[in-house]
Amino acid sequence: MIVLAALAAPAVQAAAAQPASPVATAARSSVAAEVRAQAGGRLRDFYAPRGYWPLWIEKDRVGPQADALLALIEGSEADGLRPRDYDPRGLGRLIEEANAGSDPKALARAEVALSRTFADLVTDMRRPSRTVRIRYLDPEVEPKTPEPSEILRSAALAPSLAEYIATVGWMDPLYMRLRHARAVYREDWGSLPAVAVPGNVRLRPGMKGDLVPVLRHRLGLSDGVAYDKALAARVKAFQTAHGLKADGIAGAQTLAALNRGPSWYERKIALNQERARLLPGPWVKHVVVDAASARLWYYDGGALDGTMKVVVGTKETQTPMMAGMVRYATLNPYWNIPPDLVQNKVAPRILGGASLTRLNYEALSDWSANPQPLAQSQVDWNAVAAGQQEVRIRQLPGGSNAMGKVKFMFPNDLGIYLHDTPQRELFARSARQFSNGCVRLEDAQRLGQWFFGKTLKPDSDAPEQHVPLPQPVPVYLTYLTVVPVGDGVQFLPDVYDRDGMDG
Repeated sequence: MIVLAALAAPAVQAAAAQPASPVATAARSSVAAEVRAQAGGRLRDFYAPRGYWPLWIEKDRVGPQADALLALIEGSEADGLRPRDYDPRGLGRLIEEANAGSDPKALARAEVALSRTFADLVTDMRRPSRTVRIRYLDPEVEPKTPEPSEILRSAALAPSLAEYIATVGWMDPLYMRLRHARAVYREDWGSLPAVAVPGNVRLRPGMKGDLVPVLRHRLGLSDGVAYDKALAARVKAFQTAHGLKADGIAGAQTLAALNRGPSWYERKIALNQERARLLPGPWVKHVVVDAASARLWYYDGGALDGTMKVVVGTKETQTPMMAGMVRYATLNPYWNIPPDLVQNKVAPRILGGASLTRLNYEALSDWSANPQPLAQSQVDWNAVAAGQQEVRIRQLPGGSNAMGKVKFMFPNDLGIYLHDTPQRELFARSARQFSNGCVRLEDAQRLGQWFFGKTLKPDSDAPEQHVPLPQPVPVYLTYLTVVPVGDGVQFLPDVYDRDGMDG
């Protein structure tokens, strides 16, 4: 189950290892007896197998992990949650009472309350937003509400529970970087005055005039009438953070971005956090493809293993938001050419005198697994070009094949997959939305090595050699128009018009 793995830390010694002191053991056993009396419902499923041994109590006191939880609750607005829903004041009182006299009953009350609140908070942080739509291709990747026992068991396995909570170790790293970037953005740009700067001008270094003081005020600088070096540097910083050309000139695009106001950008960050919330935790071996930035990341063992550029769909042929399981690789692949390209590209070339053989194409009778080959003369190419007839055309394997040497398959009815490509020049571009929806990989060989733990090589020149993946790997195709960069955030163009935000 993906949810379980998303929460799980390495199988190390549980944080609740029994203390060496016999006196401390006896005291803690008294707390365990009280926990047994107080822990009911689903919490019992966690405590019973561990003999009701406490998770939050250390040396007859509530440990520092409770402080980490309270801090996380207080900052949960960054997760779109309301801190008061988790009663931090009530928890604080229970902790104070527990630590006042080391009474086993008071310690147990704090213990049970902390576990219940922690499980509720993790559940709410993992819960998908209804505002974001993604298609799940396999039951393994569909979000499932984790049981409190699963949440607590994963926390108990962490080498340091306090660190696990402080770093929010059950959430995807991209989510956490966006969460951090939201706070940084608020500090750097969110508190600036949201005053409008007339957008029908072009302000540049060295200028003076009535609008320069307005621009200085908008960017939080001291009063003045000169477009000096400080203002130029501030404009460049704003442009860099907002995905604009950092030339220090306040032109139409920069002024439009400024006039959206800080709250607009915070809403944009929040929307992208909700998209990232759908991703699993780092302990799941998985791949993330972001169509907005045209990048791919792959994770395993709680860490980022690597990243690469990709080419994704155009605005007209968008790469969808979906999640599935990569189950096999295909070496020496065919390329089944989409019907619209057959109509608009292939048929006109054939009518112009080209041959299927020279193009390294072949025509087939249908889309079944065993189609019959068709001679070029058997196809009414005028009807195909006019859209009155459809014919299946595929490109044979070879150096010019659009699929390159390998494609990685997560079965879906849209024909979307990850694949190699001979068009290397496209990776040098900053905007890489050029495909028909599939994902072209900058380094397919490296990703194949990561998937299979070995270099993939075909057994022969035979086409379509399928190599099953021993353990299927989840892949998430998402769309992040806000990405973490360094210690901050960068806003990307909404190339697919999916954000639904005016301005």
